[in-house]
Amino acid sequence: MEASSSTMLKPVYSTPHPLAGEMVPLTLFDRATLDIFVPLILVYPAPTPSNEALKEGLCRAVAVYPHLAGRLVVDHQGRRFIHVNNEGVLVVEAAVPVDLTSAVIDGSFVTNTDGLYPAVPPPEESVGAALLQIQLNRYKCGGLAIGFSSHHQVADGYSVSNFLSTWASTVRQGRNFTAPSPFLDRAATAVPRTVPMPVFDHRSTEFEGEGGRSYPVVLDAMSKIKNVTVRFTAEFIAELKARVGIRCSTFQCLLAHAWKKITAARGLKPDEFTQVRVAVNCRARADPPAPTEFFGNMVLWAFPRLQARDVLGWTYRGVVEAIHDTVARVDAEYIQSFVDFGSVADANGEELVATAAANGTMFCPDLEVDSSLGFRFNQIDLGTGPPSVFVTPDLPNEGLMIFLPSCTARGGVDLIMAIPEDHDMAAFYSLDKRAKPKM
Repeated sequence: MEASSSTMLKPVYSTPHPLAGEMVPLTLFDRATLDIFVPLILVYPAPTPSNEALKEGLCRAVAVYPHLAGRLVVDHQGRRFIHVNNEGVLVVEAAVPVDLTSAVIDGSFVTNTDGLYPAVPPPEESVGAALLQIQLNRYKCGGLAIGFSSHHQVADGYSVSNFLSTWASTVRQGRNFTAPSPFLDRAATAVPRTVPMPVFDHRSTEFEGEGGRSYPVVLDAMSKIKNVTVRFTAEFIAELKARVGIRCSTFQCLLAHAWKKITAARGLKPDEFTQVRVAVNCRARADPPAPTEFFGNMVLWAFPRLQARDVLGWTYRGVVEAIHDTVARVDAEYIQSFVDFGSVADANGEELVATAAANGTMFCPDLEVDSSLGFRFNQIDLGTGPPSVFVTPDLPNEGLMIFLPSCTARGGVDLIMAIPEDHDMAAFYSLDKRAKPKM
């Protein structure tokens, strides 16, 4: 692979954006999330729009979401802000001297994806770095792989999905592009009560404190942790829901299934506890609810926890209900308590450190899961159709799982998992005899 150019693209405005020059404080939701760049890769077979068309569209799209063209800065008290300074987004253009068909087979990469997105800066180098970094990889056949990397404290997965949809619209519509109106008032999503009254334990849940769980961290994680993908067909998902026997979401039934199979594969002792850190979108759960078009972070976590004997011995319905009931507790009261907790901690000058895991974390006997099943990543159409592949590459923590809508199996779901390099692959592929394992 050869990088032919590297450019800092700045947004194009007809008039200055109202937020231009603003120093936007990180909300408590921003501070609770990972201090990392999150990479994504979308693949499109030829024909595809030119790099110039993609870059022109990107300039217009970023103008709608100006935080992405800003930079993280730190004040004299050590507090982080997003400086909306229009410094721009990094765009790298690269040529890949092979055909796309030699890199992608049946909707999955069969070659290394490391070089397909800009090198992810470590947390200590995120201040001052471009918050959105994109690599346009052109294959010999004309196919395109877009490596997309954005800083998590600026946007969660739902927001990134909306941005990508906007970028695709600018490319398709050209100068006829009609800009959406995202909700950009981040502070409005984290308003404490007049007298803050936190009633839940956030000190050891979202932020570090006494009683929190600790996990081992390995150096050089990517040499000890490998990513595998299992694809679930729509037929299997329908059969699994029937087996659960009550109304449940695709995410809930697949998580119950994966939790059972992974617990068995790990060989946990019957009385050993295992929990799953489940990301929960709080936009519709807050009171008042946040606008669906809110751009930023608004995710908290639920922690269903069972003994291994119960994960394995309970019916699918029992495990699904345990997941559902725990997620349901992340309600308006909990969200308001979280916001109030942050207000009290800030008033007392307390330093809050997120419990989000560092790269190289080994979660066993626990798991962490994110879901993009309600997002539109598999529908991002640049004008020649949706992507043939969408992946979240190089998951850095053992026990981390991502559910993605499949680009190749209609109605199907891809589960990407990070597992120990030396683990028995067959045990994890036993998730379903019809599920197709991908390397």
